[in-house]
Amino acid sequence: MNSQIKLAIIAIVIVIPLASFAVTQPSFNSEISTTENSKLQVITSATFLYEFSQNVGKEMIDVTLLVPMGADPHDWEPTIRDREKLQKADVIIVNGIGYEHWLGSFDSNDNQGILVDTSNGISTLDSEKHDDHAKEDDHDGHEEEDKHNHEDLDPHIWLNPVYAQLQVKNIANALSNSDPTNKNYYQSNAAIYNKELDLLDSKIRTELSGCKTDFITFHNAFSYFSEEYGLTQHTIISSNDSHGEVTPQTLENIISLARELNIKVIFAEESTSTKTSQVIADEIGGKVLVLSPLEIVSDETYVEKMTQNLNNLKDALC
Repeated sequence: MNSQIKLAIIAIVIVIPLASFAVTQPSFNSEISTTENSKLQVITSATFLYEFSQNVGKEMIDVTLLVPMGADPHDWEPTIRDREKLQKADVIIVNGIGYEHWLGSFDSNDNQGILVDTSNGISTLDSEKHDDHAKEDDHDGHEEEDKHNHEDLDPHIWLNPVYAQLQVKNIANALSNSDPTNKNYYQSNAAIYNKELDLLDSKIRTELSGCKTDFITFHNAFSYFSEEYGLTQHTIISSNDSHGEVTPQTLENIISLARELNIKVIFAEESTSTKTSQVIADEIGGKVLVLSPLEIVSDETYVEKMTQNLNNLKDALC
């Protein structure tokens, strides 16, 4: 490795905060409705849950995105005003598995609504051993969850379209329980939307079939995706969120790994600086592409963003 590259490596510090990046701002609602109506007041903790909920509830619910645009959902904390919103909600929809750290201080007795953990029924992975877990034949149960603290578990279940379908079902069941009159409506909408997610799953499975399996991404957000589609994820940052610092030794190890596996694409994320990925790519004669964990606000849908991820993975692996 030449001296110029070494200097570049030493100079790099990860990560630029999410708030420093301009993002496309769709029409996300951030306020609870104050008008008297029969609609369920629903709060979601993440953009993908906002979309899932909208597709299930449609005009029968008012959905609010709790985490503001530009904020990192991994370490965001609710303000007093946010807690007031939570108190007014009929349904509070979260990802679970430790994704919402603020839930540790959440008191359900202070809130009128129900708390919906959309990870219910999904087998979790250990964040430190995400490459060593074998995928369950089915997607039932939290058998392993009780053996770990939440901070040891990987929360990025939504990046697996099979698990995303279970999250949609959990949302539909919660809305049905809160508003039994419209149960059939919610269940029908969920089934229609899940057909889209099922088609996405089939597309990914088919188009990655026969391709190489090893890829290098920024942080270990794609463990569930890799398990589902027979891939092996290698990461620059070995943590569940994209905050951290990369040492020169870490980058030298990644560069060596990329050469050993003949990897020519290094993946970055929209919410972080591409400098680190670019240094690695330059050293191996490769290029940088985006693999999005879908954690920042976008005017593109879940299916559109996941399809972009698929196309970039095909570029890297096929």
